[in-house]
Amino acid sequence: MAFFLGAAAFVVALLVSVMLHEGGHLLTAKRFGMKATQYFVGFGPTLWSTRRGETEYGVKAIPLGGFVKIVGYTPLEEVAPRDRPRAFYRQPAGRRAVVIGAGVVANFVFAFLLLMVMAMTIGVRDPGTVTSTVDEVTRCVPSGLRAECAAGRPPSPAARAGLRAGDRVVSFNGTPVSDWHDLTKEIGRAKPGQTVPVVVQRPGVARPVTLPVTLADVDGAAFVGMSAKVVGAGYDRTGPIGAAVFAGRGIGRTVAGIGEVAADLPAAIPRLFSPERESTPGGQVGSVVGATDVSGQIFASDTSARDKAALYLSLVVSVNIFLGALNVLPLLPLDGGHLAVVGYERLRAAVNRVRGRPDPGTVDMTRLLPLTYLAVLLLVGLGVLLILADLVNPLHVPE
Repeated sequence: MAFFLGAAAFVVALLVSVMLHEGGHLLTAKRFGMKATQYFVGFGPTLWSTRRGETEYGVKAIPLGGFVKIVGYTPLEEVAPRDRPRAFYRQPAGRRAVVIGAGVVANFVFAFLLLMVMAMTIGVRDPGTVTSTVDEVTRCVPSGLRAECAAGRPPSPAARAGLRAGDRVVSFNGTPVSDWHDLTKEIGRAKPGQTVPVVVQRPGVARPVTLPVTLADVDGAAFVGMSAKVVGAGYDRTGPIGAAVFAGRGIGRTVAGIGEVAADLPAAIPRLFSPERESTPGGQVGSVVGATDVSGQIFASDTSARDKAALYLSLVVSVNIFLGALNVLPLLPLDGGHLAVVGYERLRAAVNRVRGRPDPGTVDMTRLLPLTYLAVLLLVGLGVLLILADLVNPLHVPE
């Protein structure tokens, strides 16, 4: 039940995000006197609609997006003579740019405000200190760092050596360690297949215990098979100024992460259907189906209500930033493509003005149709591929 509640919560959040994006277009278009005839959430058959003034508002059957119908959004559209003065393509470039960019701004503003609310209510998470004390021993040697234990996999080095939860590692391969950073540094220096002495302080045992650990090979690196105990983790609520700083940094980190994912995605595509999918940033990108599944996992996890709320709201923030960042791309039919067209028109007009020539007006959109079709084909193809990957090889919430 918790899983389905989480999945439903994400669908609602996605629809709200889409409504905000399209609402940005609608409100600015109306503010500038343009004619908007439809504002819908979803695609396909209409489930419900109502008319307010000249605009029809409604919900359609397929909750995978939304749209605002602004009369004359491109010069290719047939416009009734009485509506031509209010047609989008006849408006000044500045107004068109504001309407086009308003959807992206709405998503980023919503993400910013949501992060501020999180910081002031749930609080900013303090990750705490990662110690060298064993929290859990991994049962097997996985096929990859992010892979789960599958049938037939050999026992982990830690399990074979008898390492236990609660053991505090004080020395690894002859080098004293005081925390997780020291321990992982020494593990990184060791080689797979090497047998090293690991000295632990065991609860209830007066003297340190030395365990010979034969390191395994996972993705070419030495692998022990243990997770560390974290102490001092928690949440700290902040005031408005601290929340604003937190929100700004959060958006910056998320945008940088999206850029990293986009750069790595082409190389990660061959691994989307393999156990190593989540081993690279590109493999961690998912579709709407994957994000819905992750939201369900968050609600069904054995964590505190505070942790669940923080993870869920962080997911909603990421979706809004992703929607905004995706639409900035200079590809038609995305908002960024339309902004690029407006920018090109103004640049061309400025060049002609310097040369003493008249303004050539709007771009001939028919010449851009092949590029538009190609962009749509690539975006739809990638979306279908990610949906298939999420169904066959789903993403998992990090433990």
